Amino acid sequence: MTGLKGELVWIIGASSGIGRALALELAARGAILALSGRSLDKLGDLALELGAGHTFHALDVTSPESVAGVMMTLPRLPDRIVYMAGQYEPMALDHLDLKQAHAIIDVNLNGALHVIKEILPLFLKRGSGQIALTASVAGYRGLPKAQPYGATKAALINLAQSLALETRGTGVDVKVINPGFVRTPMTAKNSFPMPMMIEPQQAAIAIADGLEASAFEIHFPKKFTLLMKVLSWLPHRLYMAVVPR
Repeated sequence: MTGLKGELVWIIGASSGIGRALALELAARGAILALSGRSLDKLGDLALELGAGHTFHALDVTSPESVAGVMMTLPRLPDRIVYMAGQYEPMALDHLDLKQAHAIIDVNLNGALHVIKEILPLFLKRGSGQIALTASVAGYRGLPKAQPYGATKAALINLAQSLALETRGTGVDVKVINPGFVRTPMTAKNSFPMPMMIEPQQAAIAIADGLEASAFEIHFPKKFTLLMKVLSWLPHRLYMAVVPR
């Protein structure tokens, strides 16, 4: 991939949190943005803050028809797509709310599949493009009270890996984004201490740098994500003993 300047980047999930911060960072680097999310008002405010040249599009990622419809309204075929749409509710499995669980799966996983279904054939035909899927370190391995969110993030990591293998040599670049704790409305729902938390602006810089780099995985903050990687490599018996502590 070339630099971001002048490229059309479609950010899906740009209304708030990391997605909003990423939009500001990419615009500062010269990218042209198509911004999508559920809140049209928030997207409009963001577009005004960014200035002329950027567009915003209300999108329901759980609807294949909505994804296909928005694709038709974009200024042109994007150079890059960053899938940041996500839903989260802390939930223990003995108090599983199936309605919420299905909603989380629909946004986090099914929405990504809907986007890939629409964009991948076009990227393959053109012979270029970038697809970045936002998962989480919560997808590295099972954590208590992290379901079904953690399961969807594990699925996204697996999906990105499969996509990278299937598109090798085609000109399509695939990346997975695995954040640690970032101060957002989503993490504000947690009632437990969140170590090494960073601000959305820091996350946005890490993602923007990663989009221009060659590595498959973009993960941050490094001290925390590397610790989580080490934990995920532990044998099952040791992992089950260490994690609850």
